[in-house]
Amino acid sequence: MQALMQTLINSAPLLIAVLCVIAAIGIVRRVYRLARYFQLEGYENKRYFGWMRRQKREQRFVLGTVAALLLMFILFLGQSMLIGTLPPGSPPDTGTFGLFLFVGTGLIVLLVVLQPGDKQIKQAFKRTPRATRLLYLSMVISLSLPAYYGIMAILNALNGWKGDPIGQVYFGVMACLIALLITAAVLPLSNILLYPVEESVRQKFMRLAKGHLKATGAAVICITGSYGKTSTKHYLQHFLSTRFDSAMTPKSFNTLMGISRYVNESLADDPRLDYFIAEADAYFVGENASICRLVEPTIGMIMSVGPMHLERLGSMENVIKAQYEIIESLPPSGVGVFNGDDPLVWAMAERGHPQTRLIVTRTGLTGATLEALNIQHTAEGVRFTARDNRTGETRDFAAPLYGETNITNILMAAAVGLHLGIPLRDLAERSATLQPAEHRMVRRVFPDGTVVIDDAYSANPVGTKAALEVLKLHTQGKRRIVISSGMFELGEASESENHKLGENMAESATDVILIGHKQAQPICAGLSQKGFPPDRVHVVESLEDAINIYRGFIESGDTLLMLTDLPDVYAA
Repeated sequence: MQALMQTLINSAPLLIAVLCVIAAIGIVRRVYRLARYFQLEGYENKRYFGWMRRQKREQRFVLGTVAALLLMFILFLGQSMLIGTLPPGSPPDTGTFGLFLFVGTGLIVLLVVLQPGDKQIKQAFKRTPRATRLLYLSMVISLSLPAYYGIMAILNALNGWKGDPIGQVYFGVMACLIALLITAAVLPLSNILLYPVEESVRQKFMRLAKGHLKATGAAVICITGSYGKTSTKHYLQHFLSTRFDSAMTPKSFNTLMGISRYVNESLADDPRLDYFIAEADAYFVGENASICRLVEPTIGMIMSVGPMHLERLGSMENVIKAQYEIIESLPPSGVGVFNGDDPLVWAMAERGHPQTRLIVTRTGLTGATLEALNIQHTAEGVRFTARDNRTGETRDFAAPLYGETNITNILMAAAVGLHLGIPLRDLAERSATLQPAEHRMVRRVFPDGTVVIDDAYSANPVGTKAALEVLKLHTQGKRRIVISSGMFELGEASESENHKLGENMAESATDVILIGHKQAQPICAGLSQKGFPPDRVHVVESLEDAINIYRGFIESGDTLLMLTDLPDVYAA
């Protein structure tokens, strides 16, 4: 045993190099995983740290690493006291060396093996140029300590070093533990360091996009609002395609860089366009103004004002200010289109800019330009009569879409179409072939007779209420099942709005499956307040668990409503 320990002491530099390699493997895995969440949080340091605070696994890992550092420090103090009692020139104590080596190795291996991982990944890490730069710089910073000690250890071994083996093992282990501890903070640091580079790239990217868009000759229509943007964008594109060449931002490409990316990738070689429809979403005051400086809209549409992104914008006043930037950017000759049924949007229209303002209503608002009358909701879609209050013309609209909000969305798109010269009768005919945007109230009837309503893209107070009203229409089966993970990014309104969501579920559903125990608490409270049977409420941790539950009892004719899945950044 003594001979083995002496061999280990002689091999101290190589042993510490091996420890550094083990730690480096764990660091690389950890940085890559955290970079995905940093990307999901929009490369925002504040939101990333908010995600870290919600993650108990991350907190346990940090506390475990701190505990490992404290343990090694206590051992070092004990060893220092022991050395003080030995005669000068005494050889290294093999027992102390063995303790440092095995404890240090065990701690590093344990932390590398037990570091938090992800059982399920819904949104994979996208290796964009920005993400790649951030990832590589974070790797370099995180690996600097173990790399330094590992290289020095190898050089010492090659040069026949005869130093203090206990000290080398101790400082090598401490370097690896510190590197593992600070890994979570390296991404925000790298983000700050790369800011000048990223800003330079952003400006160049946007200049290219602005030039490409101007080259198409397209007039720009910009749509914003807390809800309904994407659906209205699709409906407007459908209406305009009857007589114009037009393009729209795909999916939810609604940020400054998302719009720039689409223009640069898809419109750079487009010869001519009549109209370009840009969806705009603001996460901070000034973002919509920046988007408008890029695209220079002549028509601006405000769909709704609600607490979506309240967590980022901070207050409803800021939500209103951010959305009104679209209208402020319009020239005096521009056109503003407003949802008059939203009091906050109506207040924007009353500010008097621009001179031409189109107002739509489905509730009989006085002074509206385009109005929906005789509204009918069926399991097959919506029907209503649209009246142009400027001319008195009326036309019957029927669309395979669902919910009150979609009537507003159709009216908003039709108002723009009318302004651009498309007759109301053509818009009415075209409405019969409207299709919902992806994951936005998409209804499918399967061969076994079950009905699935997919409204899983993004939950908000208005949208969830509308979806539950649609669910209530489906009375042909025994069960009306809701799967939901609740609503997110509502700031201080989160608990109260999710409580209301539970109350609305109680009035529409027969069975409720909730994803995420923490997020489910206020929803369960709302269900309970309405006297919903507790045995009909199931709380699980993943979509897979939810699927397994409803598959156990769903029958032909039953209806399933999907109201969002748990986003990665909110998963436990």
